[in-house]
Amino acid sequence: MSAANPNQPSTLDDTDRRIVHLLQQDGRMSMRDLAAAVHVSRAHVYTRVKRLLDDGVIRRFTIQVDPERVGFSTSAYLTMKVEQNSWRQIRDSLAALPWVEHVALVSGDFDVLLLVRSASNKTLRDLVFAHIQNMPGVRSTRTLLVFDETDHLPALPGDPELVLEPQSRTSESDE
Repeated sequence: MSAANPNQPSTLDDTDRRIVHLLQQDGRMSMRDLAAAVHVSRAHVYTRVKRLLDDGVIRRFTIQVDPERVGFSTSAYLTMKVEQNSWRQIRDSLAALPWVEHVALVSGDFDVLLLVRSASNKTLRDLVFAHIQNMPGVRSTRTLLVFDETDHLPALPGDPELVLEPQSRTSESDE
């Protein structure tokens, strides 16, 4: 977002994109190492990172925890249909629940998608039946257990290194 207009995306140049990409890979990277990697001075990197923070491009620096290593053996996506006039209250209530990692208002066959991580199927069941389905405005839920997942950092719009090559379809004769 631009400081001049918070509703407009910030204009990122190649240096900004490289800084963001490197910090996505390692948020603990020192300013010295970051400056060396993008071939600018430390003062310039400090200025760039401060602007990226001030503009809201970088929202925070955090860590990524492996859910299974900290005892969250069950992960699930929940889809929800809700009464349209209650989605804000439902969003806020969901975000306040333990084990809810992500809440999104979406379009399509359902209204809300959330990611839940819990210690067990029993904990997940209790969360869904005792808390989520009892919220005013919730019409229905559907639970999708996660069997396996892969983390991926998205590319930034306009990334010069982003090139999507068309995938060729292999014919049956190639197999």
